[in-house]
Amino acid sequence: MRDGSPRLWPYSPANSPIALPDRPILCSANEVVTLFNSDDVPDFTTKLDGKALTSYLAGYGTENDSLDAVLGAQGVAPMAQRRPILLLGELANPYRLQDINIGPLPVFPVRIEDVCRTWADGLDTREAYPGVHHVTLARTPGWWEHSHLGMATVEQMKALIGWLENGVRGSWRPVKLAEGSIRLDVESDLEPPTKQDITWDGVVERVELTMPAPTGPMIDLTTLMVPIHTRQGCYNNRGRLARCAHINQRDFHDNLFRKGSSHRWDDVLSVQ
Repeated sequence: MRDGSPRLWPYSPANSPIALPDRPILCSANEVVTLFNSDDVPDFTTKLDGKALTSYLAGYGTENDSLDAVLGAQGVAPMAQRRPILLLGELANPYRLQDINIGPLPVFPVRIEDVCRTWADGLDTREAYPGVHHVTLARTPGWWEHSHLGMATVEQMKALIGWLENGVRGSWRPVKLAEGSIRLDVESDLEPPTKQDITWDGVVERVELTMPAPTGPMIDLTTLMVPIHTRQGCYNNRGRLARCAHINQRDFHDNLFRKGSSHRWDDVLSVQ
């Protein structure tokens, strides 16, 4: 996936959220640019609060300019005026971000632990038939996988939540997690656990493997906003989840959607 126009980014509404960034990028209306950081990665045993996280990520830039210089040249807020938001599924896709039209947004790979990306049990018919299933979070002890972090202004955060809601206020809620871990991650080939790695006792699904060694520091959850689907929660197949890492959107729609029930969002995730 090379730099260039967001419209050239590999994308299909029926297959979201695959084809997501495998590196730090700045996504704007006309261009996707790879970001680099020559600074040392913070100690893995540390936890980055809002100020420390913003300061570290502000050290990124293009081959010629600092990130703040690039943002300033586009007439938008610098990193010091931005806050972290977890971008689940297509919200990290440059093609989709151009559709939402919120302006330049720095996006960074992260690793989520003890929580997983799963399909929201709802259908957005704005774009295609049968429509797009967005992505929400649920707990799975021992789980790990890639996701993405956006550094957004307050206005951009509101626009992202508003786009997900599509006029149905309260169907998506910005929350702060009370469980799980989010850490910066530079390991682009990290593979999540397989279906066979998940055990289930009839109540809790968990992974009992040893997590891969960290490649980045943990992020303080009190500084991170996460959009969660609260209208129907996420898909429930006799107590089990449909994880995005194991089933793509088309398969979910054709084989699972409306053939089970839904988890209440607050039954599968704890928030502050």
